Amino acid sequence: MSNISKNTPENEMELLAMDHSGAGELVGYNSSLPGDGTADCSLTIGPQHMNRLGILHGGFVAMLLDNGAALAVRNFARDEITPAVSVSLSVNYIAGVKSGTVTATGRITGGGRTLKFAEAELRDQDGQLLATASGIFRMLDKR
Repeated sequence: MSNISKNTPENEMELLAMDHSGAGELVGYNSSLPGDGTADCSLTIGPQHMNRLGILHGGFVAMLLDNGAALAVRNFARDEITPAVSVSLSVNYIAGVKSGTVTATGRITGGGRTLKFAEAELRDQDGQLLATASGIFRMLDKR
């Protein structure tokens, strides 16, 4: 089940529920905001996440990186939580992983009023770098 946590007043927790998605439910990732301007998206790897080589499938790697970066944009690009969508994402695969928990940590690197630039790193539970990504995200009007 996908969830998000943040050390904020309860009324902001309702706004953070926007991270709830069918994709998160299906895949089983969890999102959090550590409080340092970054956003995390973690997954405990199961057999359903593996490719035929027995390592975490690259599609899941890209999904975690995209979600971590977009979550940072959505929560830290403006004074208020604002929906954002991916415009482009470039992923660099560095190492494979077979088990454990992986975490994608996203941060904003720049941008203007409607387009933001962000990057994310995926690391295993021992801190080994597995993949990186950089992306462009479009800020949407609040719905």
